[in-house]
Amino acid sequence: MEKTLAQLAEHISGKVKGDPNIKVNSVATLENATATDISFLSNPKYTNALQTTKAGAVIIGKDTGAPVPLLICEDPYYAFSQIVVLLHGYRQHKNIGVSPKSNIAKTAKIGNGCIISDFATICDGAEIGDNVVIYSGAFVGDNVKIGDNCILYPNAVIHDGCRLGNNVIINANATIGKDGYGYATHKGKHYKIPQVGVVVIEDDVEIGSNCCIQRGAIEDTIIGEGCKFGDLINIGHGTKIGAHCLLVGQVGIAGSTTIGHHCVIAAQVGIVGHIKIGNLVKIAAQAGVINDVPDGQNIAGTPAINALNAKRAYSIIEDLPEIKKVIRRIKKQNGKSDTEKNGHE
Repeated sequence: MEKTLAQLAEHISGKVKGDPNIKVNSVATLENATATDISFLSNPKYTNALQTTKAGAVIIGKDTGAPVPLLICEDPYYAFSQIVVLLHGYRQHKNIGVSPKSNIAKTAKIGNGCIISDFATICDGAEIGDNVVIYSGAFVGDNVKIGDNCILYPNAVIHDGCRLGNNVIINANATIGKDGYGYATHKGKHYKIPQVGVVVIEDDVEIGSNCCIQRGAIEDTIIGEGCKFGDLINIGHGTKIGAHCLLVGQVGIAGSTTIGHHCVIAAQVGIVGHIKIGNLVKIAAQAGVINDVPDGQNIAGTPAINALNAKRAYSIIEDLPEIKKVIRRIKKQNGKSDTEKNGHE
């Protein structure tokens, strides 16, 4: 879809510096853009690229000297995302209706406008809302409730009793509501504990591929409204995650942990069970969190500590061998001085 800069400016409530009649039909990075592409600059780190880009125009936060037309707006990255949607749109799902090769229980309820592909399975008592897309191989267990406008990609599994809100996306091979990791050890043997809770996923959540969200042991596992998960994430039983959190790939959270709203948890973070993480917390990649975290903290490291202190600590690691030599030399000198002092006495 081709648009002029004037049309894009109206779409994002921005203003044009330069020729408003320039037309673009795609998006690209500053380095790879051509005259028919629009790019963006939100990180000052890449300001120099603004002088060499061949883009037809660049979305930016404030007016600056540049050899290309600018589209100036309050939030360049968000504006860029709006323009990507306008020019390219979201993935379109082929409207095949309900495939006769799908396996739908007689007691299941299917809403209006649903697309259900070959070999999808929907079990007894399941309730599917309107305009839901369920791809091949997806499994919806007994008494599952799925809201409107949801998407289940191939081989997604929703176990019995779990509940999904509206506009939820479950990517391929994700598993929602498997039994939690609960065992009682008695005389050297491990006995499975039935997990009687379910998983509740609120509106506007996206779960990445190959994620696993365990059902609650006693209380439900809850994923708050607007959360976005990367791939290969494991959420333990009974964990409660607040609204609008971002979890990057390979995060692991043990059971019965509570996480506040608008937290950002980077890749490969591990969090122990039965702790509380506050609101607006940021956790750096590969951190190991073993204690409660107050609101608004930025933490890093293993065990995780204040991020600024962690950076200072890790910055001297490569110098530790030399520091050790210096300490040995000082100790040796001090020992010699004490000997000489004792000799004089």
